[in-house]
Amino acid sequence: MDTTASRPIALGRLYFAAQALAGAAWWVFVFAAPFVRTATLGDLDPALVAMLDVPLFVVASALAVLPGRAGRIAALVATAWTLLVTSALAVYATVTGLAGWGVVAMFAATTCSVLALFLLWLGRVPTNWLLVGPFAFRRARPRRTPIAHVVATTAQIVVFWGLFLVVFPLVIWVLEKRWGLAAPVPAWVTLVGAAVVLAASALGLASAAAITVKGDGTPLPSAMPNRLVIAGPYRWVRNPMALAGIAQGVGVGLILQSWLVVVYALAGSLVWNYAIRPHEEADLEASFGDDYRRYRDEVRCWIPGRRRHTAKAPLARM
Repeated sequence: MDTTASRPIALGRLYFAAQALAGAAWWVFVFAAPFVRTATLGDLDPALVAMLDVPLFVVASALAVLPGRAGRIAALVATAWTLLVTSALAVYATVTGLAGWGVVAMFAATTCSVLALFLLWLGRVPTNWLLVGPFAFRRARPRRTPIAHVVATTAQIVVFWGLFLVVFPLVIWVLEKRWGLAAPVPAWVTLVGAAVVLAASALGLASAAAITVKGDGTPLPSAMPNRLVIAGPYRWVRNPMALAGIAQGVGVGLILQSWLVVVYALAGSLVWNYAIRPHEEADLEASFGDDYRRYRDEVRCWIPGRRRHTAKAPLARM
């Protein structure tokens, strides 16, 4: 068997084995420690919940380590049950204000279970499934006027910043309070958050302007620039817009004094770095060849700094 191809499957099995052990340990603590039971199950009857959860979560996760179809079916059962429990527990916690920590734990378990299930069934995580609609890579129409690109970029900023930096964080903040997960923090944290948001927004706007003016396109993947951009912030770091977005999200979390919003922003950075960025960089290399490869070698991905040397060839997008 190809060891390289078998590694994702082994990793998926390893996760489900760890999940089975963690689930069993959690149930021990539920019955042995009242504060764990209250924090994760609220007023739900632990014995009644255990009758379903132990076989469908703990045992099914343990059986997922089996080779072949039996293991994959067990992983599917465990993942489906985890999704169901997470959804039901979130509704329960929102209605009653109890079991907030249980929702957080089950949400993490659901995310990891889904990823591990993909590894068992497909041998990979199909990150390309994210590249649909406005996130599918396409070049902007070069015949559009610069004004049209500016208008499109402005609309994108309003929509995406409104959703990812206002609507979603506010929903998370409200749920965090409702679930009893809010933690007191000093008042100055809000001021730090505001400063971070302002600085990150300036970086994001400067990056968007460079793409629109120099790249003959927009920041949106479905209307990507037609030229490789190394102007503005792109001279110092390859992904200034992603860096700005992550910092903005963290700043919003600090303003709201919400640790869950900060986690949301950091989780988004992981999704972008491991799910989106590889596809984007492959697209850039296919489109701009040596120009992009030279740029990639000269400029760091995340940490701003001086370029190793100045490229003289015309460049077209980043």
